[in-house]
Amino acid sequence: MNKAPLDPAEEKARQRYIIMNVARITSIAVLMIGIAGARGILPLPYALGVVLAVAGMLAFFFAPPMLAKRWKAQDEAGDAAE
Repeated sequence: MNKAPLDPAEEKARQRYIIMNVARITSIAVLMIGIAGARGILPLPYALGVVLAVAGMLAFFFAPPMLAKRWKAQDEAGDAAE
């Protein structure tokens, strides 16, 4: 089963989608590690666990929109240069 090659715009969109999902999954992993550290399940200081949990939660909600905003600005700057 041969698939036709993707056009550059579709390939870029696919890569960005994967990056956004990796950012979300990584954020959830950091959140879970932080919660486990704060609860004493992992041998981490309590304060570090709390900081990791908060950082993971903030990254989950704010990293994908920030990436999208940055990519949109790059795309608009590239369009203006052409």
